[in-house]
Amino acid sequence: MNIKRLKINGFGKLQDKDIELNNGLNIVYGKNEAGKSTLLKFIIAMFYGISKNKNGQKLPDKEKFTPWETDEFSGKISYSLDSGEEFEVYRDFRKSNPKIFNHVVEEISKTFTIDKTKGNQFFSEQTGIEENIFTTSVISKQGEVKLDGKSQSNLVQKISNLLGTGEDTNSYEKIVAKLRKKLNDEVGTSHTKEKPWNIVEKRIEQLTHEKEKLAQYQISKFEMEEQQEEVRGHLIAKKEKLESLKLANIQIEKLASDAGKAEGMKQLEENIEKEIQALKQEEPVQKVKQEVSMVHKVIAIVLFILSVAVEILVPILAIKVVAPVILVVWITYLAVLMKKHKKELQNNRESKKEYQNKLTILQDSKQMQQAKRKQIEATYQKKKKEIEDTYHITPIENLPEEMSITQSSIHELTLKLHTLALDNQEITEKLERYVALEEELESLQEEKKELEWKRAEIQKVLEVMGIAYTKMKQEVTPKFTEKLSSVIRKVSNGKYQKVRMNINGAMMVEQANGEYIDADNLSMGTIDQLYLALRLATIEEITKEKMPIILDEAFAYYDTERMANILSYLVETYPTRQIIVLTCSKREIELLDKAAMPYHLITL
Repeated sequence: MNIKRLKINGFGKLQDKDIELNNGLNIVYGKNEAGKSTLLKFIIAMFYGISKNKNGQKLPDKEKFTPWETDEFSGKISYSLDSGEEFEVYRDFRKSNPKIFNHVVEEISKTFTIDKTKGNQFFSEQTGIEENIFTTSVISKQGEVKLDGKSQSNLVQKISNLLGTGEDTNSYEKIVAKLRKKLNDEVGTSHTKEKPWNIVEKRIEQLTHEKEKLAQYQISKFEMEEQQEEVRGHLIAKKEKLESLKLANIQIEKLASDAGKAEGMKQLEENIEKEIQALKQEEPVQKVKQEVSMVHKVIAIVLFILSVAVEILVPILAIKVVAPVILVVWITYLAVLMKKHKKELQNNRESKKEYQNKLTILQDSKQMQQAKRKQIEATYQKKKKEIEDTYHITPIENLPEEMSITQSSIHELTLKLHTLALDNQEITEKLERYVALEEELESLQEEKKELEWKRAEIQKVLEVMGIAYTKMKQEVTPKFTEKLSSVIRKVSNGKYQKVRMNINGAMMVEQANGEYIDADNLSMGTIDQLYLALRLATIEEITKEKMPIILDEAFAYYDTERMANILSYLVETYPTRQIIVLTCSKREIELLDKAAMPYHLITL
């Protein structure tokens, strides 16, 4: 693979840069703070994107490399693969994904996997190299190492890590220790306490016990709902009955007017009857008046007889004169009286007739009122019977009591239903807790499964790592150490012959005379050579693609002889591979010119 061109519109301190790179050795020269590290970061960001996370830094890369003096935060990279395919990638760093074009300028961005977190995975799919492998193998930044005892030991440890695990930042022992700590802290076992697995297990036990207690409320809920339904049914029936009674009452109230009429007519009949009786008390008494008239007649007859007798029997004239006179007077009186009686009789007959007329009128009126009353009463009874039959109320007079009883029943049933509702609400709350417990238990069971899965995975990783570590020690590490030995022999002019790992994981270096010395006792420059040699050996193994070799201040601690050796080694060993050396020193240029070795110079 070769990087052909870098077009930087704006990235960190770099802007409007157009850099051509050749196949073979490229020297990127620039003084300190000229932007070499920014250029290297641009290459990585073009292939893998730029991170929004701090990842242990003060600022995220995206924020760190956003230009201040231009709105452009973009660029393009052109490269070719060993297959001969050529690609151009344009990336606006403010957006998640780049635009990828093939050699005929056809956009092929969507032909690659697009990860939600990492974005378009085109470069990983083309080369098989993830970003962390790219930055720890293709790129070497040995110039960052400080010349002190601790840093020297760290660098030796890095080399040992590479030989043991394939990554310079991880040692097998540390990885195993971390995994075991992760297993203990993040999962836990049956022997631990207050760890996630133990907490979940204890919580599951508590909730299961609580759930068993609440399970009984499911039956109570069913029974309560049945009881509620029954009471609700009774309540509806009673309310319907009350409505029916109210309708009956409305009709009865209407019927009451008929009853009132009948009662009024009955009262009227009684009044007429009283008038009849009173009238009968005032009936003219003709018989008494007739008896008085007979007495008068008898007296007249007696006087007549006496007068005759006196005329006949009494010789005295005076008496004879008086007797007739008395008789005449009496007859006159009688005549007057008879006339008076006749007039009274006439008046009596007229009174009798008037009385009879009044009595007839009153009796007719009474009969008429009685007939009407009976008709109204018949209608009332008929309607009353209809109401009784329709609303099943017998007798109808019991309606007020029936309404009162029904109203009381409704009140009692409503109260009972309210009480049941409160009880049901309490049960419902219990069952809501029951459901919540089920959901929480389900979640906890899933969490427990995940923890058990995680534990199994960690244990599996530990097992696989053990097998892999053994295999690496037996197969891969010897291969690496052989490659490393070959490189170190060349770059050290034969001073060091072999590099080996002892049983304790310490790196031992064999000198030309056959003596082994611990790598910790080597000079910093020699350790740098070992580290670089191992990186070069690693690049050969990570991918079938011939990746560029990018060296960022990698020769900072090399003396002139070592630098000349390594440059010569790189040019001779990798004549067809792209090598990019970023440096702030002109030593590389001077040595290359002196040895007449070809290179392409880029100055920042």
